[in-house]
Amino acid sequence: MKATTGSLARRLIVASLVLVLVIVPLVGAGLSYSFRESASASFDERLSSMHRVLLAALERDPVSGELIVTDSLGDSRFGQVFSGWYWQISDGQGLSRGSRSLWDQRLPTDGRAGSHWRNIEGPRGQPLRLVERTLTLSHHPHPVVISLAVSRQELDTEVARFEWLLWLSLLALGTLLLAGLAAQIRWGLAPLRSLYADLAAVKAGQRERLDTQLPTELAELAATMNDVLDHDRRLIERGRATAGNLAHALKTPVSVLMTRVEKLPAAERDKMRQELERINAAVRHHLARASAAGSSALAAEVHVGQVLAPVLEGLTRLADRRGVRVSILLADELALRIDPNDLQELVGNLLENAIDWAASRVTLSIQRESRALCLCLDDDGPGMSEDERAAVLRRGVRLDEQRPGNGLGLAIVEELVELYGGELALEAAPLGGLRVTVKLPAGASSAQR
Repeated sequence: MKATTGSLARRLIVASLVLVLVIVPLVGAGLSYSFRESASASFDERLSSMHRVLLAALERDPVSGELIVTDSLGDSRFGQVFSGWYWQISDGQGLSRGSRSLWDQRLPTDGRAGSHWRNIEGPRGQPLRLVERTLTLSHHPHPVVISLAVSRQELDTEVARFEWLLWLSLLALGTLLLAGLAAQIRWGLAPLRSLYADLAAVKAGQRERLDTQLPTELAELAATMNDVLDHDRRLIERGRATAGNLAHALKTPVSVLMTRVEKLPAAERDKMRQELERINAAVRHHLARASAAGSSALAAEVHVGQVLAPVLEGLTRLADRRGVRVSILLADELALRIDPNDLQELVGNLLENAIDWAASRVTLSIQRESRALCLCLDDDGPGMSEDERAAVLRRGVRLDEQRPGNGLGLAIVEELVELYGGELALEAAPLGGLRVTVKLPAGASSAQR
């Protein structure tokens, strides 16, 4: 059955990838948020400390009576124009004092009571963090707003640098995690790959059992599969042995009955001989069927030429004695995954049948065509009509009752071809007789070596 969900390794890697792509960004977002909040809180605390220093430096000039700042607040940037560090004192009326860095600019105020922080846009579009506090002074008729603003550039730069390093680190961590998970998956699935390779070797006929030197879970599975393979082989061997024993057990009684039939009166002799021939044909048919391996799943690859050599040699001598010339074209180094006995049975039945019907010539060709092994057998005999070609494949059907035989040859061949998933075709031969074509699929044959 064709796989539709992909390999197990691919599924595990995809699951790991999804897990990393979900967890790593969440962790990164959480760390980034925590650092930004911590840095902002630290920045605000620093700003609040400087604001308290500004409040402490605020005094009333004894001569003019105006509010003044008596200290530089310990940072020269308040004296540099548009440096990003500013302070301002304002009552919204006539009072307006500011650091030299503000030059001719003023900070916006909202007059709310108490201390509060906010982000504003300062001179020349600078992003500022501002803290302000509204005070009511006994010697001043209006509430006074004391503001301190510092550029957020330092904070934003620090946060941006941390986030860049954070995401770079998380990217490296994610890559290492994926590489580690991929290596772990590959190492963890290595026993499965080994088991798959063993199964492929068993299927190809290169091994008879699976290796059980595996982790505990797979070792038990391999041992169970070995038990099943052994059981199947025992069943096959027992079936073949039973078939052979049955053949030997029936051979002598049938022969004796055939001999006794000749002593019967003519009327009874013909009827009895006909029934005995039916019994003999049925026995041979089912014994041939039982003895066939019938599948390449557990068959080893065999060399076609070597397996067929004795069959071709024996039938060629038989043809010579009958005055029939046999031409054989067999591709070199042609291999086939099939039980050797089944191959000999298949080719032997076809060639013997062709020699029986040929007038003077038989040609046999075994070649590889595309992804199939093709066997083509022609003779120059009388041939068959379409109806005869359809009828002859039925078990026990013989077109010429005067010739020796039981009519099982082509029927056995057809069943062997069917069991191996191949095709059998009968058609008119260029020599004038019958052409038999057998094709075995790629699953039963290997490429030429």
